[in-house]
Amino acid sequence: MAKIRKAVFPVAGLGTRFLPATKASPKEMLPVVDKPLIQYAADEAEEAGVDQLIFITGRSKRSIEDHFDKAYELEMELQQAGKTALLKIVRSVLPATASCIYVRQAEALGLGHAVLCARPVVGDEPFVVLLADDLIRTSGKGVVEQMADIHARHGCSVLSVQEVPREETHKYGIVEVETGSDGVMRVVSIVEKPAPADAPSNLAVVGRYLLTPRIFDKLENIREGAGGEIQLTDGISDLLRDEHVIAHPFEGKRYDCGSKLGYLEATVEFGLAHPELGERFSAYLRAFTQH
Repeated sequence: MAKIRKAVFPVAGLGTRFLPATKASPKEMLPVVDKPLIQYAADEAEEAGVDQLIFITGRSKRSIEDHFDKAYELEMELQQAGKTALLKIVRSVLPATASCIYVRQAEALGLGHAVLCARPVVGDEPFVVLLADDLIRTSGKGVVEQMADIHARHGCSVLSVQEVPREETHKYGIVEVETGSDGVMRVVSIVEKPAPADAPSNLAVVGRYLLTPRIFDKLENIREGAGGEIQLTDGISDLLRDEHVIAHPFEGKRYDCGSKLGYLEATVEFGLAHPELGERFSAYLRAFTQH
């Protein structure tokens, strides 16, 4: 089975929920403690063996390219100042075994269109899509690696899913599944942001997709969907006619960093787990809550 070598990061969105913080800087560069969201996603992909990071960018996204570029002046200054620990941190941002490729999405025509923009680079290979504002913390394998293991066994597309409150189905792509005797959850149908009364389940697709290259043909031929955009969900719905798609209830905790509350929750919990700051931050929170 083909190894998953390529990861697509759609980062052309405007991040309006975080204005004015995202007026001049993309939401994917918002830091959780000391790393931006996009760095967490890139690290997850690299840990799964991905060696090509494909960023689908738009205007005002240069800071992402700069983040994954070599910072000669900064490195020289840190080296001359003898700040070796900081120098190591700066150099660790650069992917050790992966190359970075940037593709401009001229118009924000939806997630499906962003994925379609990656076709010339992805070619005829399975690939993963990561939405950086879905930050997922795991104690073992990252979600991309979990999905890659499933693809290696079954050879089909895999969607990461989690249960959400029924009243929140209108925020997600929702899947209907059948669980086989082997325990594998196969997707029967998928619908984009259904009203709670119309949702086939409360199993929501979150920001990790492993897709076969056949998805590109589907995306090229679908009509505009919800919001007048080319929806990835609609492409996956068409894909179900030709091949199995597996729903994977991933191991880990997801933080919706596309919302302010989810972002604050991630900041607190990652702060508490930080090897340098966790103990002092925990003491601070205990003292603060006693006031």
